[in-house]
Amino acid sequence: MVAGVRPSLQGAGEESGPLWDAYFAAVGALTLAVVAVADFPAGRRWLAATVLAAIAVAYLVEGRGLVGRGVPGWRAGGFLLGVLALLTVAVLAVTPSSFLLFAICPLAFRLLPMWPAAAVTTVANILPAAVMIGREGLTDHVRTHFVPMALGGALLSLGLGLWIRSVVGRSRERAHLIEQLEASRDEVARLSRDAGVAAERARLAGEIHDTLAQGFTSIVTTLQAADAELRPDQDGVRDRIGLAVRTARENLAESRALVAALAPPALRAGSLGSAVGDLVRRLGADTAIPAAYDLVGTPRRLPTNVEVVLVRAAQEALTNVRRHASAAAVSVTLEYRPDTVRLVVSDDGRGFDPASGAGGFGLRGIRTRADQVGGTVTVSSRTGSGTTVTVRVPA
Repeated sequence: MVAGVRPSLQGAGEESGPLWDAYFAAVGALTLAVVAVADFPAGRRWLAATVLAAIAVAYLVEGRGLVGRGVPGWRAGGFLLGVLALLTVAVLAVTPSSFLLFAICPLAFRLLPMWPAAAVTTVANILPAAVMIGREGLTDHVRTHFVPMALGGALLSLGLGLWIRSVVGRSRERAHLIEQLEASRDEVARLSRDAGVAAERARLAGEIHDTLAQGFTSIVTTLQAADAELRPDQDGVRDRIGLAVRTARENLAESRALVAALAPPALRAGSLGSAVGDLVRRLGADTAIPAAYDLVGTPRRLPTNVEVVLVRAAQEALTNVRRHASAAAVSVTLEYRPDTVRLVVSDDGRGFDPASGAGGFGLRGIRTRADQVGGTVTVSSRTGSGTTVTVRVPA
């Protein structure tokens, strides 16, 4: 008797469900009907029916849970051995009880690894022929009917088992890929939100620095110049100018505090050079990758939005080294020139082909930020030869 195909059994059969239960119940009911009308003594038919009912109860109590968990183990093997022992009794009583193999063979491939399941289904398919040989001997009827059915059933069960395993494997791979895609989508969304927030904070900091802070500085300077030109008898005017100067200075301090609050955390603690150096040291400490940092030229204060671009570029480039490069060493150079500042991040990792567009969101984010301040980004890489990212911004 051969193993039946599992129609509509939830594809890979990862979980027990109503369709599988209905399939098992239908095969069991059909087997009971065949046993009821079989040309055997009533006592043997009652015995076979009782044993088949016991198999159904065993499936309800234990089998459904094992299938639902989908975890092969000693309990699954013990359950199948018990079912086969009961089925042997039923087949000895009424040979057509072997029709239940249409449910038991697929069940074996759901509960056991491939080759143990193949062994169980082979034994199960040989069972009816063995019973007939024991009862009648190797007669022509047994040789022409039961032996070919046993051999054909065993081979077909093995083929179906291989197919079922391949379907299960592909379904699991698809499920794993879907999980990875969902995780990647969530990460991209988070990075996009973070990048948008960071870009808006940098834009606001630059706007405040270039407008309000500069304006208050100009007001203070103008008022101080006006105060110097007052006559000695204009004390009232001098007092009002002094009040205006104090107010302007207070608002200048507030605007500078806003700029500092909107800047990246790395910039709040110190200069651009120290912020980039901290990022390099953190990479070395976290990954044990030798990381060198060089500060070239005379550091000077840059507009906040320009410093933000350089810090974010260093963060993104070092993150790519950490996640993708498999590098043995990395070097970072921050070079101050008269009219530009240059950031260079180099690694000796796996590299990639820039023409293939494989740079990902990180490099695109660096280019976007650099464009906002009139800067440029150059990526030099080759598969197996490391990567160098160079960012130039106006000083």
